[in-house]
Amino acid sequence: MRNVTVNKTEEQWREELSPEEYRVLRQAGTEAPFTGEYEHTTTVGIYRCRACNAELFRSETKFDANCGWPAFYEPSKSEAVLLIPDTSLGRVRTEVRCANCGSHLGHVFEGEGFDTPTDQRYCINSVSMTLEPTGD
Repeated sequence: MRNVTVNKTEEQWREELSPEEYRVLRQAGTEAPFTGEYEHTTTVGIYRCRACNAELFRSETKFDANCGWPAFYEPSKSEAVLLIPDTSLGRVRTEVRCANCGSHLGHVFEGEGFDTPTDQRYCINSVSMTLEPTGD
């Protein structure tokens, strides 16, 4: 993983994040499906990393994948996220991390047949983001 901009100790992260935020963002956990606050929201705005406030996704790329988590077809900028091979479940997946602080956001999947410009589904934990409404 390339060098991230925000470098904090795990103790600092524990102090700043709630236990659930820490479990997902810093320990690569997953929130329970169909429980996240942003799964079905249609608010226009910018989704930011809950740990460092970096811009990650825009509402224009959010779509309803009916998968239990918010889904986007691309990040707001290609350099906003890091994509890392993940074999933690005994199969190869692609983990998505914040490029600014290295926090775990979720996973990206390809070739699922969604009618999106990229044929990608960035499956992102709501607890890893905040939504900044833009009122557009």
